[in-house]
Amino acid sequence: MSYKYLLLDLDGTLLPMDMHEFLTAYLRAVSTRMAPYIAPDRFAKCLLASTQAMVENLDPRRTNADVFWDDFVGRTGLDQVEILPILERFYREEFPQLAPVTRPTPTARMVCTRAVEYGAELVIATNPIFPRMAIEERLRWAGIADFPFRLVTAYENMHFCKPQTHYYQQILDRLGAGPEQCLMAGNDPEEDLVAQDLGIRTYLVVDCLVSRPGGGFRRPDHRGRLTDLADFLAESVGRKKNAGAN
Repeated sequence: MSYKYLLLDLDGTLLPMDMHEFLTAYLRAVSTRMAPYIAPDRFAKCLLASTQAMVENLDPRRTNADVFWDDFVGRTGLDQVEILPILERFYREEFPQLAPVTRPTPTARMVCTRAVEYGAELVIATNPIFPRMAIEERLRWAGIADFPFRLVTAYENMHFCKPQTHYYQQILDRLGAGPEQCLMAGNDPEEDLVAQDLGIRTYLVVDCLVSRPGGGFRRPDHRGRLTDLADFLAESVGRKKNAGAN
């Protein structure tokens, strides 16, 4: 193994969770917080629609945040200047209360530690549909917020989302890396294995495997539980150390 960069998905990979349960709890909490300004049902529908607009966007001139807010303001008629501080307060004060919906594991820290020991640089390659502060909170839940990540993808700093190949190309461009230098590890065959289209090797983490109707047509280069990924990296460290000793 000669990977210089380990790209790691967050939700369902480093942070085990039932995505449906988490999203249901999240939508309920944020819709309730916004109830004085817009009916909760309408807010949730508009939020999901504007999120989909981010996923479908292919304009490299617009960040995901730009796409979201242009679409969301157009749908709701709300004033971004008025609403944004309210949502930021939600992420600071109420979003952390969703932590019990997830199932943190010490294996996440083990994976990151072994990758760093190997000499790889870490990238949190989570779907950038959330603001950075919400992603940093979930990194705290996972117990890995203190690692020196080379890049954390968020809606402020990315122009594309999964499953667009443009998302992975932007990561490569930010790193100045070739695809052969990277390993992408995630639990979603559609969103994470698409990295293969650019020549990035993949590791499918099956603990919280995402299953969609019709399945997927891509096969990962490697697959296993998160503990297996930790062992995979440890073995690679051993090979590197042994090679250096000869």
